[in-house]
Amino acid sequence: MKTGPILIVDDSDAEMALTLRAIKKSGIKADVMVAHNGPEALDLLLGAVESEERRERELPWIVLLDLRMPGIDGLEVLKRIRAEERTRRLPVIILSSSDELSDVGACYDTGANSYIRKRIDILDFTETMRILHTYWNITERPPVPAKS
Repeated sequence: MKTGPILIVDDSDAEMALTLRAIKKSGIKADVMVAHNGPEALDLLLGAVESEERRERELPWIVLLDLRMPGIDGLEVLKRIRAEERTRRLPVIILSSSDELSDVGACYDTGANSYIRKRIDILDFTETMRILHTYWNITERPPVPAKS
């Protein structure tokens, strides 16, 4: 099943490549948008200024967000996504190598929909992406707020 675009936010080229490979190998048919850091992700999602182009830009179907990034980290990106009416309901999945309970709790407290530990094994990670895609395909998604 084809879905809307998936936004991957990760500062590591190796982790980005692994995620892209897992998505491809899992059979997910979706356009993929990439952001290599927090500011890039925020610009893609929120834009620097309010404009007609930004209001008309299609939001991603889902955001796969790295937690540990220099500068604006994943938690701050998540806070800003949740603070904006247009993106408040956007599904955000944290992909992190951290298994610290404080990180997991902070992400859920801030509004993450899921927290998934990154897998080193490509087969395991591919299966994780397939299951994630299936889950979000069968889940009733909240409506996008009306344009003002």
